[in-house]
Amino acid sequence: MRVVFFGTPEFAVPSLEALLGEGFDVAAVVTRPDKPQGRSRSTLVPSPVKAAALEEDVPVLQPERPSTPEFLEEIRRLAPDVGVVVAYGHLLKPELLAIPKRGMVNVHPSLLPELRGAAPVEWAILRGLENTGVTIMQMTAGLDSGPILLQLPHRIPNDVTRGELSVHLAEMGAQALVEALALMEQDMLRPVPQEETRATYAPKITRETARIRWDAGPDAVMRATLGLDPKPGAWTTLDGQEIKLFHAHVGEGSGTPGTVLRTDDQFVVAAGAGAVVVEEVQPTGKSRMTAAEWIRGRGVAVGQQFV
Repeated sequence: MRVVFFGTPEFAVPSLEALLGEGFDVAAVVTRPDKPQGRSRSTLVPSPVKAAALEEDVPVLQPERPSTPEFLEEIRRLAPDVGVVVAYGHLLKPELLAIPKRGMVNVHPSLLPELRGAAPVEWAILRGLENTGVTIMQMTAGLDSGPILLQLPHRIPNDVTRGELSVHLAEMGAQALVEALALMEQDMLRPVPQEETRATYAPKITRETARIRWDAGPDAVMRATLGLDPKPGAWTTLDGQEIKLFHAHVGEGSGTPGTVLRTDDQFVVAAGAGAVVVEEVQPTGKSRMTAAEWIRGRGVAVGQQFV
């Protein structure tokens, strides 16, 4: 089966590697343009998918927009049987979706129709869901609304971070993708329409979303520090300085929300009607460190208040 693969971040790499490992003919990889980095923005850094493709000598296409006549003609010339999209970063228009003989399929890290949108892994943790998974979906013009081809469920551990869950779902997605394409080759897939009444959404994480709300209660604060780890990080302020908190868990104590109640190897902060224990921090301009290191450096003391 001849494939054109669309993907950009690390999450997409296991799917690409699985296709290559299973002998699929990956005619080309389409990824976002290299990112400028550094103070002068003069250093161009390739996406993880581009780096993986180049290692395997797979041709790479990097259009600014995957909708120009020239790009569409290039995809037609490649004559793919199917397109595979994994966290590419662009909405694809119907003209592109219609080019592969068998259409395009998407690897989405949720059990659709739950958590459609840009940040399903983050919101699964932020909302305290017990289960998530991966969905292989036939792509249509709507937002993650196409027919379901295959799903694999996964139970969310109570202490898992967004980074850890994303790695696991990426591997599950690669497994499900290979299985779905194998069934597609044998004409054994039966697309199932999504139930629109069950649809929920996972919008892009904004700076305001990532701000810790100390009056929301210990469970919500804990989920924020897990669901936004490692990036962008759940943040708050102390004495006017921004600080990111990681690996909080529910503790004992009460007080005015945001008030530091105890400090030892960790520190305890009042949250809603309860409290959380914080294990790691990252002050502005510094590296991530343990709470104990921050306390020894006089970063925080009992009675101070996070806002």
